[in-house]
Amino acid sequence: MIFPIVAYGDPVLKKKGKEITKDYPKLSELLDNMFETMYNAHGVGLAAPQIGLPIRLFIVDAEPFSEDEELSKEAADQLKNFKKVFINATILEETGEEWAFAEGCLSIPEIREDVFRNETIKIHYFDENFVEHTETYGGLAARVIQHEYDHIEGVLFTDKLSSLKKRLIKGKLANISKGKINSEYRMRFPLLKKGR
Repeated sequence: MIFPIVAYGDPVLKKKGKEITKDYPKLSELLDNMFETMYNAHGVGLAAPQIGLPIRLFIVDAEPFSEDEELSKEAADQLKNFKKVFINATILEETGEEWAFAEGCLSIPEIREDVFRNETIKIHYFDENFVEHTETYGGLAARVIQHEYDHIEGVLFTDKLSSLKKRLIKGKLANISKGKINSEYRMRFPLLKKGR
């Protein structure tokens, strides 16, 4: 089942997600539906708040980035089968140089801005089988994880922009929350109510 993606302006996107247990109802079905939703929208990551669930769960599949010709063979190979589920994740460390990359977000269509993030992260999480992991990632894999992790912390990539950049995109963001946007996938708009 493909879920509508929650648009910028919905309060669920600003909530810190709650941890879940392995008894979470229909978890494997939810994960299947999240992957289907993400692929339908041509995304490389999707967090539960983006489908209206304020829980600490996100998925990534960074394989599309592996085709970037500017990447080294090693970096491309790391992204090739990089499909993962992160439950109750906690980033333990962010290290290395900060670098900029033009990020976008399925909840904020048609806006891409440079966001600075650390090069390397160490993260603790549970996978779809509730097996515990502590792992280190770098480069684009780390960036995709950091972006999705921010979602379960109630943070959007636009929150990381300078005040000047925020002012420049303020009108576009307001239009997104009102549903005044052409999106290739189904969305749920917070300010699109009958009679408005």
